[in-house]
Formats: sequence, C-alpha cells, structure tokens
Amino acid sequence: MNLRDRQRAETRLLVQTHAIRLFTEVGYDATTVADVAAAAGVSAMTVYRHFPTKEDLVLYDEYDPVTASAVLGQPPGPLPLRIGRALETTATLGSSQEKAFLLARLRLMISVPALRARHLDSQYATADAIVAALGGSSPEEEFRARATAMACLGAAHVALVRWAETDGEADLAGLIREALTSVFGD
Repeated sequence: MNLRDRQRAETRLLVQTHAIRLFTEVGYDATTVADVAAAAGVSAMTVYRHFPTKEDLVLYDEYDPVTASAVLGQPPGPLPLRIGRALETTATLGSSQEKAFLLARLRLMISVPALRARHLDSQYATADAIVAALGGSSPEEEFRARATAMACLGAAHVALVRWAETDGEADLAGLIREALTSVFGD
C-alpha cells in the first residue's frame, strides 16, 4: 500500500470511528453527515468521498475480499464447509479494538431499520465476492455457489446478532459454526 492509499485508509477509519461514536451516543437519525465531518475534523465532501451514503458510514468494511480469499484458501471439500470455515476464519481476525468496533456497528445495524435493510445489500456484495472468487464455469455452478454463499451468510448473520446480544462475550467463530451446523448439519 502506497502513502496515498494509507492516508485514504486512515481518513476513512477516522471518519467511520467518529460516525459510529456519534451514532451510538446521539442516535443514528439525530446525527448528520455534517456532525460526523465536524467531529472528524474534515469537510462533508471528504466524508461523502469515502462514504457515498450515511448508511455506508456504518456498513462499510473490507471483509468481502478477505472472506473471498479465505474461501479459496480452504482445502477441497463440500462448498458449505469451505465457505463456513472461511467465515469462521474471518471472524477470528482482528484485535479486541476491531472487535469492539464491529460490535458497535452490529448494534447499530440491528437497531436502525434503514441499516437493517441496507445490510442485505452488503450480504449480496459478499456473496458476489465469494462467487467471483470461486469462478464457476457454468450458470448451474454459479447458481449453486450463490445459493450456498447466501445460506452461509444468513447463518453467519444470525450468529453475529447472537454475538451482539452477548455483548461480544460469546465465541464468534463458535457461534458461526453452531449456526452453520443448524443449517447444514455436521
């Protein structure tokens, strides 16, 4: 990553961190993009350059390519197992500070109706990344990969909600494994 990319990533994290803090303290609907910009010490245009919508301030992350790469890194086996293991692996990444940030984002996604609706778009994007990484050679393979990815992501979402309900105390990878077992069996 070059200097310019690092600076963009730092600005994006700074803005998103202030947004999550304000949304949590003041409320999502009561906080404007201008409020976020002022708290982060940047212009509203800078906020919009990094986050095209207010919802993106909560929903944006870089997990899609990480998850897709983790799927490809799994040993051969049934697709639900490969995707499930990749989701478990992705859940174990990150520091305790990153997990606290994820927990705050999840709480907002669960409690704010507009964010719940946009979260489905995020799941489609993750499924797209997984399907593209798997590179199915036929429409039938792509269909099976997409159906499996969405089922796995749905189970993982249920696990994330449970994790948020436990204030992040439960083992997230274990919850994902349990949810996937509920859907696909052992």
